[in-house]
Amino acid sequence: MADNLSDALKKLKLASADSTTDSVESCLDCLLKALAHNNADASEKIQEMGVLPLLPTLLAPQSSCTPKVANIIAEVAKNEFMRSPCVEAGLIPPLVQLLHSKDHEVLLQTGRALGNICYDSHSLQAQLINMGVIPTLVKLLGLHSDNTALTEMCLIAFGNLAELESSKEQFASTNIAEELVRLFQRQAEHEKKEMIFEVLAPLAENDVIKLQLVEAGLVECLLDVVVHTVDGVREEDVAQLKTASDLMVLLLLGDESMQRLFEGGKGSVFQRVLSWVPSHNHQLQLAGALAIANFARNDGNCIHMVESGIVQKLLELLDRHVDEGNVTVQHAALSALRNLAIPVVNKAKMLSARVSDTVLKFLPSEMPPVQFKLLGTLRMLIDTQADAADQLGTNGKLVERLVEWCEAKDHAGVMGESNRLLSALIRHSKSKDVVKTVIQGAGVKHLVVMATSEHMIMQNEALVALGLIAGLDLVGAEKDFVGAGLVQVLHKLLSDEMSAPEIKYNSMVIICAVMGSEPLHKEVQGLAFINVVSKLRSHENKTVSHQASLTEQRLTAQS
Repeated sequence: MADNLSDALKKLKLASADSTTDSVESCLDCLLKALAHNNADASEKIQEMGVLPLLPTLLAPQSSCTPKVANIIAEVAKNEFMRSPCVEAGLIPPLVQLLHSKDHEVLLQTGRALGNICYDSHSLQAQLINMGVIPTLVKLLGLHSDNTALTEMCLIAFGNLAELESSKEQFASTNIAEELVRLFQRQAEHEKKEMIFEVLAPLAENDVIKLQLVEAGLVECLLDVVVHTVDGVREEDVAQLKTASDLMVLLLLGDESMQRLFEGGKGSVFQRVLSWVPSHNHQLQLAGALAIANFARNDGNCIHMVESGIVQKLLELLDRHVDEGNVTVQHAALSALRNLAIPVVNKAKMLSARVSDTVLKFLPSEMPPVQFKLLGTLRMLIDTQADAADQLGTNGKLVERLVEWCEAKDHAGVMGESNRLLSALIRHSKSKDVVKTVIQGAGVKHLVVMATSEHMIMQNEALVALGLIAGLDLVGAEKDFVGAGLVQVLHKLLSDEMSAPEIKYNSMVIICAVMGSEPLHKEVQGLAFINVVSKLRSHENKTVSHQASLTEQRLTAQS
């Protein structure tokens, strides 16, 4: 075989020089045979004998040799070590040109060759995109949608190219959405649908394409898949149900596509997706809850959804998942409730529907994603709701758990949300009982640490809460204030030129409030606050300069 191959390669070099088609054809047949017998060895030989640079001239659009030459390139490029030599031999431009051919076999082998050469190489795939292959391939898919082999070749190419961000804009300027939806509607086999799904998922990450897919009727296809697979027990039914419902949720991540499907809450798609929430199928429950969370991205939608009774459906779903529940479903349902609780008009309605009682059932959860959403939901619910903040803030079990989570160093999100909820309970209730509960639960030190956060909004929330603690129960908090170094933190915040005006203002309010405590008063004197405060009297912000004058008077009077 090796001798035959060497002879064939020598002949090919001679034959390609005087281009006698018959002798070229027989040499190519010999090469294909050798590649089928031992691809790696034959490829190496082809490379050694310098045959690759001859191939571009043999890739002439009209030549009868072209499909075989493209097939040889496809076979050779299965080997990683041959891909760079193929590029160096200048094979990519003539192959790209061949994508305009009308011959099915040429198209098929060309697609294979390009796919194998560029396999796993983002830079080569980007090069193909720059050479305009995307519109060409989309056109091919439209022209040859009856040809299974060519359709698959296009889908594989789209799947690879769609992974690159630079491809999305080009795809968006073609009619890929219509072509893929049309193709999907005609498929009966699971494998084919799966192939199309694999292209749709990366494409649907682009907001323009999301809208195109919605307009092309993809949603109806997805709902159809759900209907046919929801009760299926075969592995492929379960897989299709998951893919279809995940893709549905992905389409809702685009603002325009989401609003198009919401249709003022009257949309049939919106209604169908809602019916997934009470389903017996975990995958559909999850997708339904995530869909609601995505629809709940603006106040108008949220208000409409709460009026239409969605909260009850979500609470019933959560109740089914309290013990041994599905964590992803818990997380999704809590996300939906958190988003629905953002508009002020929804808060009282949701509180009277006893949302907080259901949410508190997940307090024992050890799963950080669930903890994070639970905290966010409660924080949204009590915003501006004094009675609810009072009720939750005097719940010793809740406060105890919050303090525990304030120390969750491995989970920054949970730690931050716990601190923010602790502060919110005090700020919105302004209640002495809540302050007492937080002091007893050892929460004060965490609020002092929160005042040093790198996020200004968290610093400010902490300072307002600390000011209320100092005003409502200074005696009870005195020991914790000293232990946590509150006065030192305030000195640092006031001395720092980068501190925002509200940070400086709230720090001075606390200084005035703690002067009534002997140990804290001593600390204030010891750090010579008067110097820092007097400088702030000339601050450009009027509120800050006025508070600095008041604070200076207070410090002078008590020195």
